[in-house]
Amino acid sequence: MYLKQLRLNNFKNYKESDFVFSPKINCIVGNNGEGKTNVLDAIYYLSFCKSYFNPVDSQNILHDADFFAINGQYELVSESPDAVSCQLKRNQKKKFKRNQKEYDRLADHIGLIPLVMISPYDRDLINDGSELRRKYIDGVISQYDKYYLDNLLNYNKALAQRNFLLKRFAETGRYDASSLEIWTAKMIPLANKIYDSRKRFIEDFIPIFQKYFDFIGEQHEQVSIEYSSQLHEQPVDELLDGALQKDRAVRYTTAGVHKDDLDFRIAGHPLKKFGSQGQQKSFVIAIKLAQFDYIREIKKSKPILLFDDIFDKLDENRVSQLIKLVSQNSFGQVFITDTQPDRIARVFDAVDSEHRVFYIKSGNIEKESDGI
Repeated sequence: MYLKQLRLNNFKNYKESDFVFSPKINCIVGNNGEGKTNVLDAIYYLSFCKSYFNPVDSQNILHDADFFAINGQYELVSESPDAVSCQLKRNQKKKFKRNQKEYDRLADHIGLIPLVMISPYDRDLINDGSELRRKYIDGVISQYDKYYLDNLLNYNKALAQRNFLLKRFAETGRYDASSLEIWTAKMIPLANKIYDSRKRFIEDFIPIFQKYFDFIGEQHEQVSIEYSSQLHEQPVDELLDGALQKDRAVRYTTAGVHKDDLDFRIAGHPLKKFGSQGQQKSFVIAIKLAQFDYIREIKKSKPILLFDDIFDKLDENRVSQLIKLVSQNSFGQVFITDTQPDRIARVFDAVDSEHRVFYIKSGNIEKESDGI
């Protein structure tokens, strides 16, 4: 599968633009602020029904416009093309369609167009709180396991109801154990399924991650990813029962899979505190490339790979090595953004791969060129 054509209307700083992409490597080149990353974000929208960078959909509408629309035409192996579109009018519900048929649930689209984004914001995985790392795990597993996504959505609904009751009990001074037990009972089997899925994923994922870190980083560096969960030590029903008095005191649920985390380490120490900027950059890129490999193996389909500002992460020699890697047949369609056309030219002079370069200025395609 690859994205053949992309049409943007009133999306971020694009009034109206049409892109026709190479099935291999596509380079989006331009100065900062011209709209390079916005192209990648539009492609991300078509896979995940949302922006990678801005969770408020209405803020992605071009200033003074009434709507935005993103339309993509995908070429599938031995199948008819797929048309995917996302439209949003101000103060209205977002519409997401596949082949002109609107989805009732956006969750039904997740996983149909597998995609991996590598962005400078990925270092937040290391530096931010546990919620972001849980969302990362959930985002990966949801691309290949719809049951997992349903379990997660249902768990979060039950959790929200349980937290609502805990807060109401504290405010009214009236405690109703049977009402709380209804939502606790709903959470327990869902938590077990989520935990089992996360545990299997991390066990299978770590060797792939190590392979890519050895490729990008320094091979003598010992790195690890550890899955942290309260369910390692106790069954979830015992956890919830044991935390009940604390939950009532703080007015929310303190135990469960919504407290899971990933522990990133280098040489046995926390990566956040002891890893250099270069080591952290290599770590997150290795995570994302391992994600690509993992999803490809499970779905038997090559995800689309987006590199946003890759030169900010690695030196030119490492980037050249990475471009050679993704030029191989084991990878599919790739998108790369950069600020320097000369640098892109130097990298591809050393790589024998089909590619197309788009030169962007103020949300418009100034020119484009092909290379082999």
